[in-house]
Amino acid sequence: MIALLRFRQPIAVLFVAAALFGQAKSAQAWGADGHRLIASVAEQGLNPAARAELTRLLALEPGSTLASISTWADEHRSPQTAPWHYVNFPRDAACVYEPQRDCEGGACVVAAIQRQTALLRNSADDPSRLKALKYVVHLVADVHQPLHAGFGDDRGGNSYQLHGFGRGSNLHALWDSGLILNRPGAAAALEAQISEAITLKVDLPSSPNAAAHWASESCRIASMPGFYPAGHKVDQSYADAHDQPLRAQLRVAAQRLAEVLNDSLGKQAEVQAAL
Repeated sequence: MIALLRFRQPIAVLFVAAALFGQAKSAQAWGADGHRLIASVAEQGLNPAARAELTRLLALEPGSTLASISTWADEHRSPQTAPWHYVNFPRDAACVYEPQRDCEGGACVVAAIQRQTALLRNSADDPSRLKALKYVVHLVADVHQPLHAGFGDDRGGNSYQLHGFGRGSNLHALWDSGLILNRPGAAAALEAQISEAITLKVDLPSSPNAAAHWASESCRIASMPGFYPAGHKVDQSYADAHDQPLRAQLRVAAQRLAEVLNDSLGKQAEVQAAL
């Protein structure tokens, strides 16, 4: 269970916390609680082979769990890896991903997911694969936060300032943490709702175009009418109106992460068993 209950506060208070995350493009997608929630739900969907391989890799750092490593990529961010957490689309691109335009030199979340998933699947040394696992768990969640696949002209919503309930913040920070922290109900209810809605299926986990597809989906959410609040003002009606897409993105992020790990860790478990 993810301990979100302690954060059940009025949204007026949450804008203070959200403002702390709203610094440029490097804001933490979903916040630490969202990342842990996605990882926790995804772990429930692992098949036996993937679970065994996960346990073997995590044994390199005793006490680690899938949820605990889900924030590692934010905690160890560098100038080189910071662009791995997002991709920016032009407003007139209709959310269609073009690598040469949107991911120069492979410096974006789409290419980073592709690289790290490939590393996790291969027979690299275990420390390298554990590091790749940490990136995969984090970045698959990142690409499902709509503003981590938003628009370059406002830096993924970081430059779109908001005022709500007497507090200032920005749209990126609101989606990173404010909506989750403000959501009515205990954390157990949110996690249970997402877990119950998970239906594992083949959803392009091995396709080189999967991450690009996910980024385009997130971009289209950020393009929906009303996503950018009119007048730069937010109240509870905004949170209510966007609760369904919020839950849907958390759910699909957990589902796809489970499928990616089942594919990559499961395949490597077969290799290890054959040695």
